[in-house]
Amino acid sequence: MGQMMALKVDLKSIEGEGDFPCPSCGTIISPDDESEKTYKIMDIETFDDGSLKTLTIICKKCRKTIILEGFELLKNE
Repeated sequence: MGQMMALKVDLKSIEGEGDFPCPSCGTIISPDDESEKTYKIMDIETFDDGSLKTLTIICKKCRKTIILEGFELLKNE
């Protein structure tokens, strides 16, 4: 049985407020949605300084694992 591949989303390529479609099913995932209705946070990886490096989530509609990267932009704000 093969290892399940996670889908990756680079936040640097997202325009607007940070909402993006799930790369698998198209469900809109919003960072402002704290209800966990569309996604669930599974893992958080940080840099040595404590800032966010990657965030692993699961889309609740299609159950695909998505790794969000590109949080370096937040360091400059």
